[in-house]
Amino acid sequence: MAAPLALVLVVAVTVRAALFRSSLAEFISERVEVVSPLSSWKRVVEGLSLLDLGVSPYSGAVFHETPLIIYLFHFLIDYAELVFMITDALTAIALYFAIQDFNKVVFKKQKLLLELDQYAPDVAELIRTPMEMRYIPLKVALFYLLNPYTILSCVAKSTCAINNTLIAFFILTTIKAAVHTCENEEQGLLDLFLGVCHDVCGKPSGNRLPLLLPSQLLGFHPRSLWLYCWVSPDFKLSCAVKEGLSVPDLTPNIGLFWYFFAEMFEHFSLFFVCVFQINVFFYTIPLAIKLKEHPIFFMFIQIAIIAIFKSYPTVGDVALYMAFFPVWNHLYRFLRNIFVLTCIIIVCSLLFPVLWHLWIYAGSANSNFFYAITLTFNVGQILLISDYFYAFLRREYYLTHGLYLTAKDGTEAMLVLK
Repeated sequence: MAAPLALVLVVAVTVRAALFRSSLAEFISERVEVVSPLSSWKRVVEGLSLLDLGVSPYSGAVFHETPLIIYLFHFLIDYAELVFMITDALTAIALYFAIQDFNKVVFKKQKLLLELDQYAPDVAELIRTPMEMRYIPLKVALFYLLNPYTILSCVAKSTCAINNTLIAFFILTTIKAAVHTCENEEQGLLDLFLGVCHDVCGKPSGNRLPLLLPSQLLGFHPRSLWLYCWVSPDFKLSCAVKEGLSVPDLTPNIGLFWYFFAEMFEHFSLFFVCVFQINVFFYTIPLAIKLKEHPIFFMFIQIAIIAIFKSYPTVGDVALYMAFFPVWNHLYRFLRNIFVLTCIIIVCSLLFPVLWHLWIYAGSANSNFFYAITLTFNVGQILLISDYFYAFLRREYYLTHGLYLTAKDGTEAMLVLK
């Protein structure tokens, strides 16, 4: 599999290098769908200029990245294009090896449950085979590297690409540690998400939940906070985090926040900030309880929720969870609206620049038009993730209760999700 992966990497790097050298690079870097106030490359350059002048980058209201980012590019500013291409390649490689190990765990668990007769007798067509799972890691890398959203983020030099790399390596190290550390691989994966794998190996821990908090996915895990602080003696947490929580910059983007906060009165701002921000955290515990035996699927759902409900989302955030779609290709038969929702997301992606032009340049539309397509795009994502969630639960139910369900009167039964 090394040769196909290398070929995909070469093609992806070639496409990015060609776009970097084209006249489209400047246009893409200005797109509000691709960059946000927190991930814009122009703001990183501004922060570097302030740093060179001996002024703290956080003294103004322009730069809001972490000190790691600004110190990284302080030395690599001349090689920024190469850095972003490498980060995309590293993300794909990390996801490739993570899914490769995950498939081994899934196959071993499936084999064990078959030996223990935990599956219904008529579900042979739902059982995953090694041949079916063989090319999934390569497809994941392909979906990430050649996704137009990922390519646009790289060409725009959005720091979202670096965040995706950190998350991908978090996923990889989590799965690797679980596989190689714990005797019980599936339970070890659950426990490691709690950061307690070293303490519970060999001990029963069925009552623990895989609480992968949004703060961990965003890189703000308490134990890794020093990564943000060690390079900056005058570091203030509010400089890098408060911008994302309080939403002071109302630059239009593909998120749900900017329009509401631009229209409301200032004295209602704090209340609605709390209402909007709680969405990222509100679903964590219920989903963790429901998916306590399926942490990778829980991680997929959680990354998608964060990409939808974060303050300043970009298409790069969407690309990360879309890379996991091949992992769940066995759910396609249970998806109800996949074609319609795919069309909605594609059409909205094409209409973003059209309605932006009509609003900002032509003056024949207003912010309502652009926000309407933004709202449609996010509703499409929500329905898509809900469809995957429904399909996953439906397949799990069929595995234990049988694929062909019958009612008491002998007629075919319909499965309803409650």
